[in-house]
Amino acid sequence: MSKKCMITGKGVLVGNNVSHANNKTKKRFLPNLQNVSLLSDVLGPIRMRVTASGIRTVEKAGGLDAFLMNTPNSKLQSEALKIKRRLMKAKNAPKMQATAKAA
Repeated sequence: MSKKCMITGKGVLVGNNVSHANNKTKKRFLPNLQNVSLLSDVLGPIRMRVTASGIRTVEKAGGLDAFLMNTPNSKLQSEALKIKRRLMKAKNAPKMQATAKAA
């Protein structure tokens, strides 16, 4: 399982621990990933690995559906793009059924 946020794309950073004697050893800075179920109005609960800042971003945007619809595709990760496509398909399905019944 990758250590990358499915919403923001934040991943592992690499740096150095520097001791008092100025010895440098490699260190990995891991993102604060959480396993959460984000509730979509159309698709229901969706399980994702998201950073704490990603959760705040989604909540500020007004929920998962609003966040995905208002965010450009170029800024979304591949997993979020798949969910956005499912969301678009689910939202357009009732309109297509209504036009088919009218004809």
